[in-house]
Formats: sequence, structure tokens, C-alpha cells
Amino acid sequence: MFKQYQLRNYNFRLLFYIILVTIMGILIVGSAQESSQDKQIFGMAIGMVALIVCSLIDYHFLLKFQWLMYLLCVALLVAVLIFGKEVNGATRWILIFGIQFQPSELAKVLLILFFSKLFSDYREYINTVRLIGASLILIGIPLFLVYKEPNLSTTIAITLIFCSLLYVAGLSYKIIGGVLAVVIPLVIIFFSLIVQPDQPFFHDYQQERVLAWLEPEKYPDIAYQQLNSKMAIGSGQLYGKGLDTNEISSVKNGNFIAEPQTDFIFAVAGEELGFIGCCAIIILLFLIVLECIWMGRKARDLEGTLICCGMGAFIGFQSFINIGVATGLLPNTGIPLPFVSYGLTSLVTLFIGMGIVLNVGMQPKKY
Repeated sequence: MFKQYQLRNYNFRLLFYIILVTIMGILIVGSAQESSQDKQIFGMAIGMVALIVCSLIDYHFLLKFQWLMYLLCVALLVAVLIFGKEVNGATRWILIFGIQFQPSELAKVLLILFFSKLFSDYREYINTVRLIGASLILIGIPLFLVYKEPNLSTTIAITLIFCSLLYVAGLSYKIIGGVLAVVIPLVIIFFSLIVQPDQPFFHDYQQERVLAWLEPEKYPDIAYQQLNSKMAIGSGQLYGKGLDTNEISSVKNGNFIAEPQTDFIFAVAGEELGFIGCCAIIILLFLIVLECIWMGRKARDLEGTLICCGMGAFIGFQSFINIGVATGLLPNTGIPLPFVSYGLTSLVTLFIGMGIVLNVGMQPKKY
């Protein structure tokens, strides 16, 4: 379980990036909602302990419990639908020992570990119908449970992570090309169906968000958050207005955006830290993703490569979706910005995942 590791193999560069972007997040969260700052600091403290512990546990030992992790993931997601706490029309949280917990965040890391082991064990069958079909069924169960919460953004994020793992595991380019040949027309059909009344695929609020994104002038009551977010980011100009700005016209003081400390934290960053602050956050997240990929390329086995690349995909895709929503590039869908948005479950889960990535980098190479 625990091994003797050499300190020189510890990726302190990655750890520095994580700590720096998390501290920036704490400052921005405190500016957006002061009452949440202490909780975010507590989350970072717990996360750092979890990161250090996970970085010292041999990831091969953790992967021995792959099916237990999968069953735990499914059990927690089922528990959300049965015992979950409804907030703003969605049931995504459960109370465990009085602590509000969002299982779909932990599910991302558990599924990365599970499929890293699965694809590594059956790498020679990665392009067979049997393995692809089985893996689609296995990922389909948690995806369905997350979608039923409803949580479309996390459903999309998990799907993208799964596709990345399949690609890194060695999926044939012929299969990828065939899938794209099917998916691209389906996306076109999707956008043609979403504008139709009484369509059966999405909840009314999800359809309204897509319509408001396509034609914001027709749906000002729904598009206002993204419109205000873009204005806030633009108003920060180069250097921003400074943290804890007292301007009544700011997004947080004027209540122009609901829950600015979570899904639209990037709007607060843009307004108060300006273009330079936004670039700093994006660069730090990009460097974390690059470090994950670099460590994955140097990993001693395919399992380690898949874990690192899976976590890189997790952070990369989720950052793109969050920033894309805040800047109006994507329809409004709630998903936290990694290490920056307020949320203890999200923050601690990310630290756990990064601890496992650090352990991959500490393993001695096979010669």
C-alpha cells in the first residue's frame, strides 16, 4: 500500500500550480460571497491532507478495488435520487453525517480509476465490439443516474472524460472516424429538435437555456445571467476593479448573477481581476492539464497513463465548459470551475484526484 518514494520524483511544480490557483479561487470566492470564504479555506485544508495521503498510496493498490469503486459510485448516485436534497429544482446532494455532499463530483474520479483499470486489463480487446459495448453499458448506468438528477452539464463532462480514456487506451482511428460520422449529423439534428415545442429529450428549463443562448434578445429573462456575465468580464478591462469592489453596478453587489461564487465565478474574476487575472487562471489550469498529460506520458504503465490523462481531461473539459458559459460561447449550464468555484465536494475531489496523479509520477519506471 505505502512505498518508499524518492522526494526528487515528487512533482512540486504541479503542486505549486494547484495551490496557487486554489488560493486565487479562495480570494475570488470571498469577494463574491464573504460567508463562503472560510468554508473554501477549510475545503483546501482538507483537500491538501487528502492530496498528500493519496500521493503516498500506491495507485496499483487502489485499482485492486475497481469494482468496489464502481459499485460505490452507482450506489451513491442512486442514493441521491432516493434520499437527495432538492435545491433549485435539482436533486444533486445528500447529507452524510450532517455534511452536504455531491456524489456526482466524486463519481468523476471513481470512474476514471475504474475505466483506467478496465482498459488496461483488456487493452488488446479495446477495438472489439464486446469491450466497447460492455464499457458503454458500464458508463451508461452512472450517466443515466446523473442525468436524472437532473445534471446535464456533469453528464456531458463525464461523457467527454470517458471518450478521452477510450482514445488514450488505443481506440482505432477508424472507429473514431465512424463515430464522428454519426455524431456530427446527430448534433445537427439535436439543434433542429431543441427548438421544437414539446420535444421529449430535455427538461423545459434546459431547452429554454439553449434557446436563450441562440437568441438572447428573444429570451432576456433567461439569458440575463450570461449577458450580465459578459458585461462584467468586459467591464474589468485590463487590470480589473480590484477584489471587494464596492461599486453597486458590480455583478455581486447588484445581484445581476445568481450564485456568482459557483457557476459564474469567472465573471467575478473578470470584473475584479481584469484580463490579466482571467489569463492567470486560464494559464494555471492549462499548465495543470499539461502536467497531467506529461506525467501520463512518462507513467510506468497504461493504468498510470490513463489516470493522469483522465484527470487532465476532467480539469480541461470542465474548465472549458465553465468559462465557455461565462463568456457566452456555450449555453448556460451549471458546472464549477476547477479549484476556483466554491464547493467543498468539488474541491476535495479534485485534490484527491491530483494526489493519485502525483503518485503515478513517483512510481519507479520499468526497464
